[in-house]
Amino acid sequence: MKLKTLAVVVALLAALSAVLYWSNRPAAPAAEDPRVGQPLVARAAVEQAAQLRLTDQGKTVVLVRQADGTWRVPTYYDLPVDFSKLSSFISDLIAAKLQRLVTTSPDRIARLEFNGTQIELLDAAGKPTWSVELGKNADAGGRFVRYGGEPKAYLASLNAYLDSEPKNWADAALVTLKPEDIAKVRIPLPDGGAVQVSRANKDAAWTAEPAPPAGQRLSADKISSLLTTLTGVRFSDSSDPADPAAVAAAAHRRAFTLTTFAGKTLTVALGRRPEIKVVKAPDSKPAGPAPGPAAGAGDAKAAVAKPAPEESVTVPAGPVYVSVTDPDPAAPVNALMGKRAFQVDEYVFTGLPQKADDLFEPAPASAPAASAPSPSSKP
Repeated sequence: MKLKTLAVVVALLAALSAVLYWSNRPAAPAAEDPRVGQPLVARAAVEQAAQLRLTDQGKTVVLVRQADGTWRVPTYYDLPVDFSKLSSFISDLIAAKLQRLVTTSPDRIARLEFNGTQIELLDAAGKPTWSVELGKNADAGGRFVRYGGEPKAYLASLNAYLDSEPKNWADAALVTLKPEDIAKVRIPLPDGGAVQVSRANKDAAWTAEPAPPAGQRLSADKISSLLTTLTGVRFSDSSDPADPAAVAAAAHRRAFTLTTFAGKTLTVALGRRPEIKVVKAPDSKPAGPAPGPAAGAGDAKAAVAKPAPEESVTVPAGPVYVSVTDPDPAAPVNALMGKRAFQVDEYVFTGLPQKADDLFEPAPASAPAASAPSPSSKP
């Protein structure tokens, strides 16, 4: 074969090889989804939201931002939102990132358990501005998510707990004072008396009026424990102010008055209906004939029936309620007390001092005075 012919054949084979390679080349890898590596939600979207709506297990709670920047729970008597809880949830939400695109297959998406659990940001009119649906937790951590029902499922580094119970979002703290703010406390006692304790500054020793009995002194630890209880009061439940249990508790309150170094006063009143004994209604049937010889057939006098013995039952003490009063009529806590009657845990009440002696402790014995040296002793 001539050299020229050979060169033409080689060129044709090379061209054919190029055509075959081009037609059978592997597909280029798909471009990475632009959302991967990005935050689950932009911080600006959260900061501009007027409402936050959480839905889980068929329940929904909506938190609404107020003009002053605070949040409220409209579906739980419009009480203030627990700021620390909301702040923690928002921090987790903003910190979460989309780690990878998991699937676009409808069959696989169906296995990721998207069952209506949602986080939504709304505008002032209640229109969603951002929403994400949450699926099950991934075995290796994180949670499967998708936006607005899109046919894409992602894995996000989200570990926030969705609490859809409105009451759980309400701020349970009813007193905002701190123990170190308190200069004076009036402590009422069940017997009708009272002890007032005070200090000049937060590092000074407490003094009591009336003064402790001989050989006793005011216990700083007991006063500190009482202050922690009174300034840390949190409600566990609430009811209508006309609730019979709340009304009964109000008749047995002990009102503690706290005064701060700045001169602000606050009254924290705790009470509950005490335990009572109730006499049971007597049985309509007689207990039986009176003891004695059996009446004969000819006796004219019938046997006297023995009355049933009187029985009583003990009704346990009622739940504990707290009422907080600020002398400033415009104080938010006063309006709060008008909305609901607030119940607290029993230990808050049972741990209060029951008598003056509960506030005192034995005073340390005085050191014996040093004896004077004898005149006859030599140095």
